Amino acid sequence: MVADQVQELIISQGLRPGDPMPTEVELGEALSVSRSSIREAIRVLASLDIVDVRHGHGTFVGQMSLAPLISGLMFRARMNLHNDLRTLREVVQVRIALDLFITDDLIKAHRTVDHTELEAIVQRMERRAHAGESFAEDDSAFHSALLTPLGNELIHQLVLAFWEVHTAALPELGIRPARDILDTVRAHQAMLDALKAADANAYREAVREHYRPLQRALAEHDS
Repeated sequence: MVADQVQELIISQGLRPGDPMPTEVELGEALSVSRSSIREAIRVLASLDIVDVRHGHGTFVGQMSLAPLISGLMFRARMNLHNDLRTLREVVQVRIALDLFITDDLIKAHRTVDHTELEAIVQRMERRAHAGESFAEDDSAFHSALLTPLGNELIHQLVLAFWEVHTAALPELGIRPARDILDTVRAHQAMLDALKAADANAYREAVREHYRPLQRALAEHDS
């Protein structure tokens, strides 16, 4: 209840991410509650990234990222490790649904985009794949650069959050990368080519190809 009141205070005072919060004493006085109640509320809100406690500096409005969602999904994925990997499969399904849903908007957003950066990222992915190296960092950078022109921060965060969950979950759950990982790289290139050609159907097919190696890796885990 006090945590809810603190959130309302943040909104009513027009505070933004990174802004300093009132002190515990000021919050207690403003909400007519004890300092111990304020401390407990701050702990709860910090776990949700609604506030950011910086020891020695004070408390600030948090970035309100999806870090708590990622942690929760990772825990759920580990919980059903000995069952059917249901959470991981659901994360993949959500990623596919999001990627397909935003296709038309992405096509429009990329009509005036310089794709030099995306081309360079795909080339690095291909070099690292041929060398047998991980290209997870480049994969994340690709999807981030892909989504930036869309201008939808929530979709951007959601897509990258689900990407992080499944990328981190695979090795932790002992799932080997698919042998045909180069197909993933080629699918990224196909997605980029489709955007440059403003071909929505080709983009959707490239998205499906992008996930097939991952789906095969999950299938191998079952066998």
